[in-house]
Amino acid sequence: MGKKIYWIIIFITLAVNVVALQWTIESFFGEEYEHVITYSIVSIVSSLICVLTFWRWRKQEYK
Repeated sequence: MGKKIYWIIIFITLAVNVVALQWTIESFFGEEYEHVITYSIVSIVSSLICVLTFWRWRKQEYK
């Protein structure tokens, strides 16, 4: 994959992470606890994808 694709994936996953964390906080304060777990899982998966993409980009960049 090209270097630009890695950065696009990183920015998209960071945006998804921010939105999911915001929804998690709103669900927690709104006492909709069944949504808290769902949004937390989405946020964690998004963070993992972002970190893995960063590692792959770094490996390709500094080859």
